[in-house]
Amino acid sequence: MSSSNSQSSDKSFVYREFGNDNSAATERPIPELPPQQQNLKVQASRKGRKGKTVTVVSGFQAKPETLADLAKQLKTQCGTGGTLKDNEIEIQGEHKQKILDILTKLGYKAKISGG
Repeated sequence: MSSSNSQSSDKSFVYREFGNDNSAATERPIPELPPQQQNLKVQASRKGRKGKTVTVVSGFQAKPETLADLAKQLKTQCGTGGTLKDNEIEIQGEHKQKILDILTKLGYKAKISGG
């Protein structure tokens, strides 16, 4: 006899009352506020980046797709790389004033935070 396991491969649950996975029901919807109602902070940071400076834009209340498009636009305008982490956009280098100008042109309420 072969001892193949014919049970489901999902072993993270010991007991499940309902058969369907309804993780979509437990996810929180992210409110999509218009740019005029969002208060953003633009700051330069070096912490945990081996001395390299990045400009961090935080305070977004938007969907990840919207943030991805905005991050791409900021990276293109600044001519550098960047990423989207934890609802914050990180742009490589110190571009506080340039990013502030771009965001205000797009209608966001943004201000420079920190020294």
